[in-house]
Amino acid sequence: MSVNRSTATLVDVPRGLAGVVVTDTEIGDVRGTEGFYHYRQYSAVDLARTRGFEDVWHLLVHGALPDAGRSAAFIAETAALRRLPEEVRAALPAVAAAGARSGPLAGMRTALSLLGAAHGFRPVYDIDADRRRHDTLVAVAAVPTLITALYRLGRGLRPVEPREDLPYAANYLYMLTGEEPDERRARAIEQYLISTIDHGFNASTFTARVIASTGADVAACLAGAVAALSGPLHGGAPSRALDTLDAIGTPDRIDSWIRERVLAGERVMGFGHAVYRTEDPRSRMLREVARGFGGPRVEFAVEVERRVEAILAELKPGRELHTNVEFYAGVVMELCGLPREMFTPTFAAGRVVGWSANILEQAQDSKIIRPAARYVGPPALVAVPERG
Repeated sequence: MSVNRSTATLVDVPRGLAGVVVTDTEIGDVRGTEGFYHYRQYSAVDLARTRGFEDVWHLLVHGALPDAGRSAAFIAETAALRRLPEEVRAALPAVAAAGARSGPLAGMRTALSLLGAAHGFRPVYDIDADRRRHDTLVAVAAVPTLITALYRLGRGLRPVEPREDLPYAANYLYMLTGEEPDERRARAIEQYLISTIDHGFNASTFTARVIASTGADVAACLAGAVAALSGPLHGGAPSRALDTLDAIGTPDRIDSWIRERVLAGERVMGFGHAVYRTEDPRSRMLREVARGFGGPRVEFAVEVERRVEAILAELKPGRELHTNVEFYAGVVMELCGLPREMFTPTFAAGRVVGWSANILEQAQDSKIIRPAARYVGPPALVAVPERG
Protein backbone atom coordinates (compact mmCIF):
# COMPACT_ATOMS: atom_id res chain seq x y z
CA MET A 1 0.00 0.00 0.00
CA SER A 2 1.44 3.36 -0.99
CA VAL A 3 1.81 6.12 1.60
CA ASN A 4 0.64 9.64 0.85
CA ARG A 5 3.77 11.62 1.60
CA SER A 6 1.76 14.76 2.41
CA THR A 7 -0.04 13.00 5.27
CA ALA A 8 2.73 10.69 6.49
CA THR A 9 3.70 12.97 9.38
CA LEU A 10 0.19 13.84 10.56
CA VAL A 11 -0.55 13.10 14.21
CA ASP A 12 -4.05 12.14 15.27
CA VAL A 13 -5.31 13.99 18.36
CA PRO A 14 -8.60 13.93 20.29
CA ARG A 15 -11.47 16.09 19.10
CA GLY A 16 -11.15 19.64 20.40
CA LEU A 17 -7.47 19.00 21.20
CA ALA A 18 -8.60 17.67 24.59
CA GLY A 19 -5.55 16.88 26.70
CA VAL A 20 -3.09 17.84 23.96
CA VAL A 21 -0.12 19.89 25.18
CA VAL A 22 0.60 22.58 22.59
CA THR A 23 3.24 24.64 24.37
CA ASP A 24 5.01 25.37 27.67
CA THR A 25 3.78 28.21 29.88
CA GLU A 26 4.91 29.99 33.04
CA ILE A 27 1.60 31.79 33.55
CA GLY A 28 -0.31 29.16 35.51
CA ASP A 29 -1.90 25.73 35.51
CA VAL A 30 -5.18 23.96 36.21
CA ARG A 31 -4.99 20.61 38.04
CA GLY A 32 -8.41 19.19 37.35
CA THR A 33 -8.10 16.00 39.35
CA GLU A 34 -6.87 17.92 42.40
CA GLY A 35 -9.37 20.78 42.24
CA PHE A 36 -6.57 23.33 42.25
CA TYR A 37 -5.29 26.06 39.95
CA HIS A 38 -2.58 28.68 40.27
CA TYR A 39 -1.20 31.88 38.75
CA ARG A 40 2.55 31.47 38.41
CA GLN A 41 3.66 29.98 41.77
CA TYR A 42 0.69 31.16 43.84
CA SER A 43 -2.72 29.64 44.51
CA ALA A 44 -5.23 31.66 42.51
CA VAL A 45 -7.81 31.35 45.28
CA ASP A 46 -5.33 32.54 47.91
CA LEU A 47 -4.53 35.54 45.71
CA ALA A 48 -8.24 36.34 45.40
CA ARG A 49 -8.63 36.16 49.16
CA THR A 50 -5.61 38.27 50.08
CA ARG A 51 -4.60 40.60 47.22
CA GLY A 52 -6.10 43.34 45.11
CA PHE A 53 -6.76 43.05 41.39
CA GLU A 54 -3.88 45.28 40.35
CA ASP A 55 -1.36 43.20 42.33
CA VAL A 56 -2.45 40.05 40.51
CA TRP A 57 -2.41 41.92 37.20
CA HIS A 58 1.19 42.92 37.97
CA LEU A 59 2.03 39.29 38.78
CA LEU A 60 0.77 38.04 35.42
CA VAL A 61 2.33 40.68 33.16
CA HIS A 62 5.56 41.37 35.11
CA GLY A 63 6.10 37.92 36.60
CA ALA A 64 6.18 38.91 40.28
CA LEU A 65 3.92 40.22 43.01
CA PRO A 66 4.73 43.88 43.75
CA ASP A 67 5.81 45.26 47.10
CA ALA A 68 3.88 48.22 48.51
CA GLY A 69 5.83 50.82 46.53
CA ARG A 70 5.61 49.00 43.20
CA SER A 71 1.95 48.25 43.82
CA ALA A 72 1.13 51.95 44.29
CA ALA A 73 3.14 52.85 41.19
CA PHE A 74 1.43 50.20 39.08
CA ILE A 75 -2.03 51.27 40.28
CA ALA A 76 -1.26 54.89 39.36
CA GLU A 77 0.23 53.89 35.99
CA THR A 78 -2.75 51.79 34.92
CA ALA A 79 -5.42 54.12 36.35
CA ALA A 80 -4.03 56.91 34.16
CA LEU A 81 -4.72 54.77 31.08
CA ARG A 82 -8.47 54.36 31.65
CA ARG A 83 -9.68 57.31 29.57
CA LEU A 84 -10.44 56.64 25.92
CA PRO A 85 -9.00 58.53 22.96
CA GLU A 86 -11.45 61.10 21.61
CA GLU A 87 -11.88 59.31 18.28
CA VAL A 88 -12.91 56.13 20.12
CA ARG A 89 -15.34 58.01 22.38
CA ALA A 90 -16.92 59.63 19.34
CA ALA A 91 -17.48 56.29 17.63
CA LEU A 92 -18.98 54.42 20.59
CA PRO A 93 -22.60 55.64 20.16
CA ALA A 94 -22.69 54.17 16.66
CA VAL A 95 -21.05 50.95 17.86
CA ALA A 96 -23.57 50.64 20.70
CA ALA A 97 -26.51 51.33 18.35
CA ALA A 98 -25.32 48.78 15.78
CA GLY A 99 -24.93 46.11 18.44
CA ALA A 100 -28.00 46.99 20.50
CA ARG A 101 -29.45 43.49 20.20
CA SER A 102 -26.15 41.70 20.73
CA GLY A 103 -24.96 43.60 23.82
CA PRO A 104 -21.67 45.10 25.03
CA LEU A 105 -19.56 42.02 24.30
CA ALA A 106 -20.29 42.23 20.57
CA GLY A 107 -19.46 45.92 20.55
CA MET A 108 -16.22 45.17 22.36
CA ARG A 109 -14.77 43.48 19.27
CA THR A 110 -15.19 46.66 17.25
CA ALA A 111 -14.21 48.95 20.12
CA LEU A 112 -10.95 47.10 20.76
CA SER A 113 -10.00 47.42 17.09
CA LEU A 114 -10.74 51.15 17.25
CA LEU A 115 -8.70 51.48 20.43
CA GLY A 116 -5.70 49.74 18.90
CA ALA A 117 -5.85 51.93 15.81
CA ALA A 118 -6.24 55.13 17.84
CA HIS A 119 -3.20 54.27 19.97
CA GLY A 120 -1.16 53.16 16.98
CA PHE A 121 -0.67 49.59 18.17
CA ARG A 122 1.89 47.85 16.00
CA PRO A 123 2.29 44.11 15.35
CA VAL A 124 3.86 42.38 18.34
CA TYR A 125 6.33 40.86 15.89
CA ASP A 126 7.74 44.32 15.16
CA ILE A 127 8.06 45.73 18.68
CA ASP A 128 10.11 44.91 21.76
CA ALA A 129 8.90 43.34 25.00
CA ASP A 130 8.48 46.68 26.81
CA ARG A 131 6.25 48.08 24.09
CA ARG A 132 4.19 44.90 23.94
CA ARG A 133 3.67 45.08 27.69
CA HIS A 134 2.71 48.75 27.47
CA ASP A 135 0.15 48.00 24.76
CA THR A 136 -1.46 45.32 26.93
CA LEU A 137 -1.67 47.74 29.87
CA VAL A 138 -3.35 50.35 27.66
CA ALA A 139 -5.86 47.81 26.38
CA VAL A 140 -6.67 46.21 29.75
CA ALA A 141 -7.10 49.57 31.47
CA ALA A 142 -9.53 50.68 28.76
CA VAL A 143 -11.67 47.52 28.70
CA PRO A 144 -13.92 48.43 31.69
CA THR A 145 -14.39 51.92 30.21
CA LEU A 146 -15.40 50.43 26.86
CA ILE A 147 -17.73 47.81 28.35
CA THR A 148 -19.60 50.19 30.63
CA ALA A 149 -19.85 52.93 27.99
CA LEU A 150 -21.35 50.50 25.48
CA TYR A 151 -23.80 49.19 28.08
CA ARG A 152 -24.98 52.64 29.10
CA LEU A 153 -25.17 53.99 25.55
CA GLY A 154 -27.27 50.98 24.59
CA ARG A 155 -29.80 52.10 27.20
CA GLY A 156 -29.83 55.76 26.26
CA LEU A 157 -27.57 56.79 29.15
CA ARG A 158 -24.43 58.89 29.05
CA PRO A 159 -21.19 57.03 29.73
CA VAL A 160 -19.59 57.69 33.10
CA GLU A 161 -15.98 58.84 32.95
CA PRO A 162 -13.45 56.70 34.85
CA ARG A 163 -11.94 57.81 38.13
CA GLU A 164 -8.25 57.37 38.83
CA ASP A 165 -8.74 57.33 42.60
CA LEU A 166 -10.76 54.10 42.61
CA PRO A 167 -9.33 50.57 42.30
CA TYR A 168 -10.00 48.62 39.12
CA ALA A 169 -13.12 46.76 40.30
CA ALA A 170 -14.64 49.69 42.19
CA ASN A 171 -14.10 51.95 39.19
CA TYR A 172 -15.79 49.37 36.96
CA LEU A 173 -18.91 49.34 39.16
CA TYR A 174 -18.83 53.13 39.38
CA MET A 175 -18.77 53.52 35.59
CA LEU A 176 -21.55 50.96 35.24
CA THR A 177 -23.98 52.55 37.72
CA GLY A 178 -22.79 56.14 38.10
CA GLU A 179 -22.57 55.63 41.86
CA GLU A 180 -19.53 54.79 43.95
CA PRO A 181 -20.03 51.23 45.22
CA ASP A 182 -19.81 50.27 48.85
CA GLU A 183 -16.64 48.50 49.88
CA ARG A 184 -18.20 45.07 50.36
CA ARG A 185 -19.66 44.89 46.85
CA ALA A 186 -16.52 46.30 45.25
CA ARG A 187 -14.42 43.71 47.05
CA ALA A 188 -16.77 40.87 46.06
CA ILE A 189 -16.51 41.79 42.38
CA GLU A 190 -12.76 42.20 42.75
CA GLN A 191 -12.46 38.69 44.16
CA TYR A 192 -14.57 37.33 41.31
CA LEU A 193 -12.40 39.10 38.72
CA ILE A 194 -9.18 37.80 40.32
CA SER A 195 -10.53 34.25 40.48
CA THR A 196 -11.23 34.24 36.73
CA ILE A 197 -8.18 36.13 35.40
CA ASP A 198 -6.71 32.98 33.86
CA HIS A 199 -7.65 29.32 33.63
CA GLY A 200 -5.46 27.28 31.33
CA PHE A 201 -5.76 27.04 27.54
CA ASN A 202 -9.49 27.63 27.26
CA ALA A 203 -10.91 28.55 23.84
CA SER A 204 -10.53 32.33 24.15
CA THR A 205 -7.02 32.15 25.60
CA PHE A 206 -5.89 29.75 22.89
CA THR A 207 -7.47 32.03 20.27
CA ALA A 208 -5.48 34.98 21.60
CA ARG A 209 -2.28 32.94 21.41
CA VAL A 210 -2.97 31.73 17.88
CA ILE A 211 -3.43 35.32 16.71
CA ALA A 212 -0.35 36.45 18.65
CA SER A 213 1.64 33.71 16.91
CA THR A 214 0.96 35.47 13.60
CA GLY A 215 2.64 38.59 14.98
CA ALA A 216 -0.60 40.64 14.97
CA ASP A 217 -1.08 43.61 17.31
CA VAL A 218 -2.43 43.34 20.86
CA ALA A 219 -5.86 44.73 19.95
CA ALA A 220 -6.30 42.11 17.21
CA CYS A 221 -5.38 39.33 19.65
CA LEU A 222 -7.83 40.59 22.27
CA ALA A 223 -10.64 41.12 19.76
CA GLY A 224 -10.26 37.50 18.68
CA ALA A 225 -10.36 36.33 22.29
CA VAL A 226 -13.56 38.30 22.90
CA ALA A 227 -15.08 36.77 19.76
CA ALA A 228 -14.31 33.29 21.09
CA LEU A 229 -15.77 34.17 24.49
CA SER A 230 -19.02 35.33 22.88
CA GLY A 231 -19.83 31.76 21.80
CA PRO A 232 -22.48 30.14 24.01
CA LEU A 233 -20.29 27.07 24.62
CA HIS A 234 -17.65 29.29 26.25
CA GLY A 235 -19.22 32.39 27.81
CA GLY A 236 -22.63 33.32 29.11
CA ALA A 237 -23.15 30.56 31.68
CA PRO A 238 -23.43 32.73 34.85
CA SER A 239 -26.75 34.18 33.74
CA ARG A 240 -27.98 30.74 32.68
CA ALA A 241 -27.11 29.36 36.11
CA LEU A 242 -29.36 32.02 37.64
CA ASP A 243 -32.06 31.04 35.15
CA THR A 244 -31.94 27.60 36.76
CA LEU A 245 -32.64 29.09 40.19
CA ASP A 246 -35.50 31.12 38.72
CA ALA A 247 -36.99 28.09 36.95
CA ILE A 248 -36.97 26.05 40.16
CA GLY A 249 -38.51 28.97 42.02
CA THR A 250 -39.13 27.57 45.50
CA PRO A 251 -37.45 24.97 47.77
CA ASP A 252 -40.34 22.51 47.48
CA ARG A 253 -39.79 22.25 43.71
CA ILE A 254 -36.06 21.52 43.82
CA ASP A 255 -36.12 17.72 43.79
CA SER A 256 -38.85 17.27 41.17
CA TRP A 257 -37.34 19.87 38.85
CA ILE A 258 -33.84 18.37 39.07
CA ARG A 259 -35.00 14.77 38.68
CA GLU A 260 -37.00 15.63 35.61
CA ARG A 261 -34.01 17.32 33.93
CA VAL A 262 -31.49 14.63 34.87
CA LEU A 263 -33.72 11.73 33.74
CA ALA A 264 -34.34 13.56 30.46
CA GLY A 265 -30.59 13.80 29.93
CA GLU A 266 -30.61 17.60 30.05
CA ARG A 267 -27.73 19.62 31.41
CA VAL A 268 -28.25 21.47 34.69
CA MET A 269 -26.56 24.82 34.10
CA GLY A 270 -23.86 25.72 36.61
CA PHE A 271 -22.81 22.12 37.21
CA GLY A 272 -19.92 20.17 35.72
CA HIS A 273 -16.68 21.35 34.17
CA ALA A 274 -14.51 20.27 31.24
CA VAL A 275 -11.39 19.98 33.41
CA TYR A 276 -12.36 19.62 37.08
CA ARG A 277 -13.32 16.18 38.38
CA THR A 278 -13.67 17.55 41.89
CA GLU A 279 -15.26 20.68 43.30
CA ASP A 280 -14.31 23.78 41.33
CA PRO A 281 -12.10 25.81 43.70
CA ARG A 282 -13.48 29.04 42.22
CA SER A 283 -17.00 27.93 43.12
CA ARG A 284 -15.91 27.14 46.67
CA MET A 285 -14.39 30.58 47.10
CA LEU A 286 -17.36 32.42 45.57
CA ARG A 287 -19.74 30.43 47.77
CA GLU A 288 -17.90 31.94 50.75
CA VAL A 289 -18.28 35.41 49.21
CA ALA A 290 -22.01 34.87 48.65
CA ARG A 291 -22.53 33.59 52.19
CA GLY A 292 -20.87 36.76 53.43
CA PHE A 293 -23.88 38.62 52.01
CA GLY A 294 -26.41 36.10 53.28
CA GLY A 295 -30.14 36.27 52.58
CA PRO A 296 -32.83 34.05 51.01
CA ARG A 297 -31.26 33.98 47.54
CA VAL A 298 -27.97 32.65 48.87
CA GLU A 299 -29.68 30.10 51.12
CA PHE A 300 -31.74 28.90 48.16
CA ALA A 301 -28.64 28.58 45.95
CA VAL A 302 -26.82 26.55 48.61
CA GLU A 303 -29.81 24.22 48.99
CA VAL A 304 -30.11 23.77 45.21
CA GLU A 305 -26.40 22.91 45.06
CA ARG A 306 -26.79 20.36 47.86
CA ARG A 307 -29.80 18.66 46.27
CA VAL A 308 -28.40 18.65 42.72
CA GLU A 309 -25.25 16.88 43.90
CA ALA A 310 -27.25 14.39 45.97
CA ILE A 311 -29.68 13.55 43.15
CA LEU A 312 -26.91 13.28 40.59
CA ALA A 313 -25.07 10.90 42.90
CA GLU A 314 -28.25 8.82 43.15
CA LEU A 315 -29.21 8.80 39.48
CA LYS A 316 -25.72 8.93 37.96
CA PRO A 317 -23.57 6.91 40.38
CA GLY A 318 -19.86 7.17 39.77
CA ARG A 319 -20.20 10.39 37.83
CA GLU A 320 -19.21 13.29 40.06
CA LEU A 321 -20.70 16.63 39.12
CA HIS A 322 -20.20 19.72 41.24
CA THR A 323 -20.97 23.40 40.86
CA ASN A 324 -18.63 25.25 38.54
CA VAL A 325 -17.56 28.87 38.78
CA GLU A 326 -20.62 30.14 36.93
CA PHE A 327 -23.12 29.00 39.58
CA TYR A 328 -22.00 31.22 42.44
CA ALA A 329 -20.53 33.85 40.12
CA GLY A 330 -24.07 34.57 38.99
CA VAL A 331 -25.30 34.77 42.57
CA VAL A 332 -22.46 37.12 43.60
CA MET A 333 -22.90 39.42 40.61
CA GLU A 334 -26.64 39.58 41.20
CA LEU A 335 -26.05 40.46 44.86
CA CYS A 336 -23.73 43.26 43.72
CA GLY A 337 -26.39 44.73 41.45
CA LEU A 338 -25.04 43.73 38.05
CA PRO A 339 -27.65 43.12 35.33
CA ARG A 340 -27.50 39.65 33.82
CA GLU A 341 -26.52 40.87 30.38
CA MET A 342 -23.34 42.24 31.99
CA PHE A 343 -22.22 38.97 33.57
CA THR A 344 -20.11 37.75 30.65
CA PRO A 345 -18.72 41.23 29.86
CA THR A 346 -17.70 41.45 33.53
CA PHE A 347 -15.94 38.12 33.19
CA ALA A 348 -14.09 39.60 30.18
CA ALA A 349 -13.01 42.59 32.29
CA GLY A 350 -10.99 40.17 34.42
CA ARG A 351 -9.96 37.58 31.84
CA VAL A 352 -8.45 40.29 29.61
CA VAL A 353 -5.45 40.26 31.98
CA GLY A 354 -4.94 36.53 31.43
CA TRP A 355 -5.32 36.96 27.68
CA SER A 356 -2.70 39.71 27.78
CA ALA A 357 -0.22 37.60 29.74
CA ASN A 358 -0.64 34.80 27.20
CA ILE A 359 -0.18 37.22 24.30
CA LEU A 360 3.07 38.46 25.83
CA GLU A 361 4.32 34.93 26.38
CA GLN A 362 3.36 33.77 22.89
CA ALA A 363 5.00 36.81 21.30
CA GLN A 364 8.37 35.56 22.56
CA ASP A 365 8.06 32.56 20.21
CA SER A 366 8.50 33.33 16.49
CA LYS A 367 6.86 30.05 15.40
CA ILE A 368 3.37 30.51 13.96
CA ILE A 369 0.68 28.10 15.21
CA ARG A 370 -0.30 26.25 12.04
CA PRO A 371 -1.87 22.79 12.56
CA ALA A 372 -2.99 20.49 9.75
CA ALA A 373 -6.32 18.96 8.76
CA ARG A 374 -6.99 15.59 7.14
CA TYR A 375 -8.97 15.89 3.91
CA VAL A 376 -11.96 13.48 3.84
CA GLY A 377 -13.89 14.83 0.84
CA PRO A 378 -14.30 13.22 -2.63
CA PRO A 379 -10.99 11.88 -3.96
CA ALA A 380 -8.96 14.16 -6.18
CA LEU A 381 -8.06 14.70 -8.99
CA VAL A 382 -11.39 15.08 -10.85
CA ALA A 383 -11.59 16.99 -14.08
CA VAL A 384 -13.60 20.21 -13.93
CA PRO A 385 -16.73 19.65 -16.06
CA GLU A 386 -17.66 22.06 -18.81
CA ARG A 387 -20.57 24.37 -18.10
CA GLY A 388 -23.67 22.73 -19.60
